[in-house]
Amino acid sequence: MKPTHKAFGCGFTCGLLAALAGLVAIALTAERAKQGAMQQRLSDTTAPVDGDADITRAIEAVRMRHAVPALAAAVVTGNGLAAVGAAGWRRADSDVPVTVHDSWHLGSDTKAMTAMLAACLVEQGRLEWDRTLAEVFPEAVGGMDPAFRRVTLRQLLSHRAGFPANLRWGDFDSQGPVHEARVAALIEAAGATPEDPPGSVFRYSNLGYVIAGAMLERVLNQPWEAAITTRIFRPLGMSQFGFGGVGTPGKLDQPWGHRANGQPVEGNGPAVDNPPVIGPAGRVHCTLQTWALFIADQLRGPHGHGALGTADTYDAVQTPVDPEGHALGWVVTDRGWAGGRALNHCGSNTMNYANAWLAPERGFAILVVCNQGGDAAFKATDDAVAALIPFAQRRAAEARPQTAPTP
Repeated sequence: MKPTHKAFGCGFTCGLLAALAGLVAIALTAERAKQGAMQQRLSDTTAPVDGDADITRAIEAVRMRHAVPALAAAVVTGNGLAAVGAAGWRRADSDVPVTVHDSWHLGSDTKAMTAMLAACLVEQGRLEWDRTLAEVFPEAVGGMDPAFRRVTLRQLLSHRAGFPANLRWGDFDSQGPVHEARVAALIEAAGATPEDPPGSVFRYSNLGYVIAGAMLERVLNQPWEAAITTRIFRPLGMSQFGFGGVGTPGKLDQPWGHRANGQPVEGNGPAVDNPPVIGPAGRVHCTLQTWALFIADQLRGPHGHGALGTADTYDAVQTPVDPEGHALGWVVTDRGWAGGRALNHCGSNTMNYANAWLAPERGFAILVVCNQGGDAAFKATDDAVAALIPFAQRRAAEARPQTAPTP
């Protein structure tokens, strides 16, 4: 999303410039006062809540502590959604509450979905993890740096392909259909020199996922948006989802995005997001109930009970490719509360925040979302996860089959 701004020419007199500077200072003082009053309201005023009482009690305390507009959370087990709750306002300067049925922008938590789509195609024999850019896009080889020709699907999905984090995504807005824009992004990026030798180091890259998405599109002859819908979302029963920003433009019918300083962004709706070209890296939005269907399948899959593939297919995306724990769409680490291995990923389009933690050994996951970007939103979602761990552990224990006592 490109910020709008006005540029002044240099023909003003010094006196006029001084007057303008004074007006700007007054406006900034008024804006800071308004922002301070909003932050005070968010931290001091109890917000409306919806959903499970244990969840809302925990997240409302966290919301007030970090002064964010709203938080919503879900506890998921292998059986599906266990509990969901929401607290706060759709927009910080409104009295419209969020609900448990609202949609939330997932940002880079989309990446686990793209990686799973790739894994399914590998299982079906449509792709290989070591398939290279040169093999999938032979017509573009002449313009590629020789090192990029050998970049593989696995390297793209594990952020080890040597590509930078981003391009100037707005430059690809008008380059025809979105799948053609992704190929254009590949051609531009692969024509440069790698920042690191492909395969050598981890470098987080939205661009890598855009290019991986282009590979999937080429193999399927289908846009990523259609492929992820028909091959991931529909088989899992996921129905309340979309791409881009949430809500009807101009209407407060969904959570409204806020900048890191807590100020509402100027607009809402599908277009208020990163450009469509970035889709495979982070443009999915959905309800927590819908996201929970994907996460529950991620919990079941490694045990052979997934709806999308074999246990090996799930292991392929959840197994680290390096000692630092980077997997495909997930970061893998050890946590005592998880009983060992834990999977994590965060996502943000700078106006919203999503935080997912999975505890596969204990059979539960915690999902927390916020309608604000930035560090405060990260801390709020992470603190909410920590607050919900004991509750999630209890729900997971209740969901496990009870073993009959030995006579």
